[in-house]
Amino acid sequence: MGMNWTAPKISSHKVRDGNTPLVMLTAYDAPGAKMVTEAGADIILVGDSLGMVVLGYDDTLKVTIDDMAHHTAAVARAEPDAFVVADLPWLTYHISPEETVKNAAQLIRAGAKAVKLEGGYDRIPMIEAICKAEIPVMGHLGLTPQSILSLGGYKIQGKTTNAAITISNEAKALAHAGCFGIVLECVPSVVGKLITESIDIPTIGIGAGPDCDGQVLVFHDLLGINHDLQPKFVRTYANLKETTIEALKSFADDVRRKNFPTQDESYQLSDDEIETLGLYSKPDSLKDNPLGSW
Repeated sequence: MGMNWTAPKISSHKVRDGNTPLVMLTAYDAPGAKMVTEAGADIILVGDSLGMVVLGYDDTLKVTIDDMAHHTAAVARAEPDAFVVADLPWLTYHISPEETVKNAAQLIRAGAKAVKLEGGYDRIPMIEAICKAEIPVMGHLGLTPQSILSLGGYKIQGKTTNAAITISNEAKALAHAGCFGIVLECVPSVVGKLITESIDIPTIGIGAGPDCDGQVLVFHDLLGINHDLQPKFVRTYANLKETTIEALKSFADDVRRKNFPTQDESYQLSDDEIETLGLYSKPDSLKDNPLGSW
């Protein structure tokens, strides 16, 4: 908090150099961004996970660039101290470098300070094009949710020697192409450690073990707002879903029992106005305060 994070600062932030791990949290709107900032997060990720978390989709494939720009702008309007990274959604960086840069620019204009994309070797031309346009890029390796159709679902990656070596080599390639950091998702902790030690840019883990240079979780997951299909790597720090439902039930009960609103929660007219209008007599409880509480 208050670190004035930039892509170059983040790119050199390695735990092995004595730095504390980076804290990244998702946010999809202004209230969320304000809370994440006040909590002291270093990086806000406006993730395409918003498709599943707040838009009700079954996966991230239905999220559009306009969806991402809309939510990125909402986060940016909160003026967070944290560094804002926005996801490029599926099929916005797969066709051509030119189209990729155009889509990345839309997220920057919406208020992001950098963009994130998924994938390894195939994404190198896109990463280089974005960097050439002077837009910072964060990579994403391991489980790449936009690839679930080809991966056959949400599965741990890097479980064999060859797969681990491939991901490690792809991380080196992404760093060489210009990425200032890489998210590692759902890989064995030893693979997360291997990759973190092999590259000079920070790794941010989500289900990648404790040895990454930072960690990220989804806002709604760690607050216990989502309870369905929680991955193994999620630690729930609160149970806001049940707390919220109980509060909403209390409101509904008060309305049905006519316990809300009370006169103290309502606006009042002066005695003179009431008399002029020929309305009901004023309750005794309000006679000492003709205008009520504003």
